Amino acid sequence: MTSSFDAAAVADIPPGRGKTVEFLGRRYALFNVEGTFHAIDDACPHRGASMGEGWCDGRTVHCPLHGWTFDIPSGACLTRPDRPVNPYPAEVREGRVWIHVPKP
Repeated sequence: MTSSFDAAAVADIPPGRGKTVEFLGRRYALFNVEGTFHAIDDACPHRGASMGEGWCDGRTVHCPLHGWTFDIPSGACLTRPDRPVNPYPAEVREGRVWIHVPKP
């Protein structure tokens, strides 16, 4: 079972950028990768830094604290393959980005 939430306006996240959003006390990092939106866990598994504050490079985001690199669509960690983050489906509806997450 999943819950969906309205995370942001499409216009608020230009291509190549990310943003941290919160839903039910949990943080998610939302990214615009060449016009397609993707969401992952916001906390880097290394030291908990906000992935939404990281810098994007195409399909990847770099943790702002120590530079670990993650594939945004899959959540795979390219620095430490044994430390991925969870990806979450996102979709655009009427100019808004919705994220689908497991029900708490």
